[in-house]
Amino acid sequence: MTGDLTGRHVLVSGAARGLGLKAAETLSARGAAVALADIDEDEGTASAAALTAQGRTAHFVRLDVTDDASWADATTKAVSVLGGLDVVVNNAGIEISDLLADLDPENMRKILDVNVLGTALGIKHAFRAMRPGGTAGAGGAIVNVASVAANIAFPGIAAYSASKSAVVRLTKVAAAESGRLGYGVRVNAICPGLVPNAMGTRLAVDMERLGLFPSVQDAVTAVVSLTPSGRLATEDDIANGVAFLASDESAFVNGVSLSVDGAMGM
Repeated sequence: MTGDLTGRHVLVSGAARGLGLKAAETLSARGAAVALADIDEDEGTASAAALTAQGRTAHFVRLDVTDDASWADATTKAVSVLGGLDVVVNNAGIEISDLLADLDPENMRKILDVNVLGTALGIKHAFRAMRPGGTAGAGGAIVNVASVAANIAFPGIAAYSASKSAVVRLTKVAAAESGRLGYGVRVNAICPGLVPNAMGTRLAVDMERLGLFPSVQDAVTAVVSLTPSGRLATEDDIANGVAFLASDESAFVNGVSLSVDGAMGM
């Protein structure tokens, strides 16, 4: 199977729903045992149970990505229930739209806390678990979910764009540190294009609310018009990219940002 992940042990943050859940589903379909990590215990537990009912190995672990102790506990539990840890997907993120002239400092702090600090802590605890002498100790891969917003200037999402640009730079620094210190952990990012899921739909609604586009459809049309591939991304498009970066097929891919955006951010 292309991108075979049989025998791999994977933690995905923000995996109760949306792109995180799709990534967990895709990775488990390729043979991985997955820990669905999320702050939403009810939905996360239900999502893990649904995968288990399909004959896959899946467990829920509670995780608040902004909390250092929560990350330590989640990675320890993931290693325990899965029998190891080879891949961490830092997917959890939030988007709150604001015009810069009306920027709400509290909104920006929330975005930076989840998207930047949450990713940095995920890298920290993935390194500690997967490096030599760690609780898993066999090396592995980290996949950070950034965004096409790290590569383009789209109105209304300045704080989100800044946070995802930071994720890209964190990825490169982490790859450099891992290599220099002999951790044996590859670190890459994926930059998805706009996906018409709950977050993507809310973004389009916000564009109308902020007066940037006359309607939701006009906002969507603008995104498509900026995309040479001529369509929005799907969750499968993004999850397949995550699976590639998690697999041995990308064994010599390290410190990169893989754009899965239909060339929108070129």
